Amino acid sequence: MVLINIAGLLLIALIIYWFWLYKPIGTALDKGDLVVIVENGVYQPAYIKLPPDQSLTLKFLRKDASPCAEILLIPELQINEILPLNKIKEIKLPSMKAGEYVFHCQMKMYRGQINIE
Repeated sequence: MVLINIAGLLLIALIIYWFWLYKPIGTALDKGDLVVIVENGVYQPAYIKLPPDQSLTLKFLRKDASPCAEILLIPELQINEILPLNKIKEIKLPSMKAGEYVFHCQMKMYRGQINIE
């Protein structure tokens, strides 16, 4: 009985870490295009650093057939795009001020962040 409780607590800790605390290493992009892979429940890279006051293009390649992976939302920029399966979709970003801009699927299971610094 004690082992079951310990296993349950470890599983709860793992879920909290994965959904709320885990932050992968960011990828810096000075200029040019970046391909973000949508696969296995994550965006790779999920944290992107961009320079301020520059318009750039991000390319998204969806390899995950999950319906949740189909929609890309960047609420602060009013971007709502459908990502085709196994095809690159270019998303043009306007010049942005310094700050953090989140992107996610419609259910917020796939999550990422653009840091403008």
